[in-house]
Amino acid sequence: MLLFRWMLLFALLAALVCFMFYAGTGQLRFRNYGWIVLKWALIAAFGFFGVLILERVA
Repeated sequence: MLLFRWMLLFALLAALVCFMFYAGTGQLRFRNYGWIVLKWALIAAFGFFGVLILERVA
């Protein structure tokens, strides 16, 4: 569980770095990379917390 939390944190940090590169350079590819990484990080986070909620209910 701790490993999964660290992976989520690093994915969110990677998205932040991509957005910072976009702000610094203005290249659209960094913004696109940031959105892709952010999308998958949020999907993983919702899945992770969904499993935690289901464990508490059951």
